[in-house]
Amino acid sequence: MGLISFIKNAGDKIFKSEEKREQEKAELIRSHIKKFGFNTDQIRIAVDDETVTLTGEVESQLTKNKIIVTAGNVEGIARVDDRLTVKVPEPVAPPEPEKQFYTVKKGDYLSKIAKEVYGNANKYNIIFEANKPMLKDPNLIYPGQVLVIPPLD
Repeated sequence: MGLISFIKNAGDKIFKSEEKREQEKAELIRSHIKKFGFNTDQIRIAVDDETVTLTGEVESQLTKNKIIVTAGNVEGIARVDDRLTVKVPEPVAPPEPEKQFYTVKKGDYLSKIAKEVYGNANKYNIIFEANKPMLKDPNLIYPGQVLVIPPLD
């Protein structure tokens, strides 16, 4: 949990004007998250200028991280204040490890990132799978986009 930074001028353009009120922006972000198939019923979303605050419960660590990057990879958003918690199923299972985040730089592609973080370019598909449905094609990433980098099992 904590504050995750994003590049304000990179990401999906879901705000039609900078004049949208914070509540309208929060609802647009909720719709944007839902568009990728995530359940937002237990999530509260607030927008204060360039910061999105997410609170509530989600099913898993992976879902949590995907929701964070989906909310943060929006043009006009510079930070996501992560206050989400992961539901603990009964019986208590060991928690999933925290995922690492990676901000795409100019000239990056998934196999280059995989080589950097895993030491093996052929593991790019692990990164691609961890970022679905936000990523539709492993060749379509852009500078400033924040990706989830899962640990190798």
